[in-house]
Amino acid sequence: MNTLGWIILFCIVGGALSVIVAAAFLLVRNDLRQRLLPHLLSFAIGALLGAAFLALLPHAIAGPAVDAHKLMMAVLFGVLGFFLLEKMVLWRHCHTHDCDVHVDVHEANRQKAAGAIILIGDGLHNFIDGVLIAAAFLVDFDLGVVTALAVAAHEIPQELGDFVVLLHSGYSRSKALLYNLLSGMGTVVGGVLAWYGLAGLEGYLPYVLAVAAASFIYVAVADLIPTLHKRTELRATLQQMLLIVSGVGVIHFAHSTLH
Repeated sequence: MNTLGWIILFCIVGGALSVIVAAAFLLVRNDLRQRLLPHLLSFAIGALLGAAFLALLPHAIAGPAVDAHKLMMAVLFGVLGFFLLEKMVLWRHCHTHDCDVHVDVHEANRQKAAGAIILIGDGLHNFIDGVLIAAAFLVDFDLGVVTALAVAAHEIPQELGDFVVLLHSGYSRSKALLYNLLSGMGTVVGGVLAWYGLAGLEGYLPYVLAVAAASFIYVAVADLIPTLHKRTELRATLQQMLLIVSGVGVIHFAHSTLH
């Protein structure tokens, strides 16, 4: 299979498959789902941070004639850029149905608008994920696989939260699944367009990887980690740390094995 084929395959894994897994997760009874979700978030944090610091940034720095100072500037401005996107409600990651954003949009007179906002924002986010996956594959095959795994790890809880919003916005389960699948295909669109747009721009790929790392760091630190602070007891903290380290370990193992 050529590089474009791998990009399309792993974009589907990172996008559409995560939607299906999230939909299946909704079939689990509510009390069990609420217990499992924090563990899934902890693992996703480790996967995102592991991919950023153990895969994306080392590959970016190792690029030919890369200015390390400019590269770190790209990471810094990437984090700030995703902060602004989140402020515009285009990059919001809510992972439970009772977070502040979801509570606000559950008002009766805003329900339909909430569903539309979720779909538009999720589609844009998935498109950007596709660009990041393609950029990683253009640098190195194993880096592309690791990036796609990290994307899938954090997409599942995000898609679960989006499903809840759509259901509360009046969508049926079948329509919520269909629209989320269409939104998830934005990953494939982003990947294919990036393949054609970045293939001849090798000199810029390290900076694209830096922005990809910034997105993973921002999602992990700004969106996911704060949800873990709701539980401060020692046992919960130890469980969270173990799962975070497990997420890092899976990325490290996948990267070292493939490499």
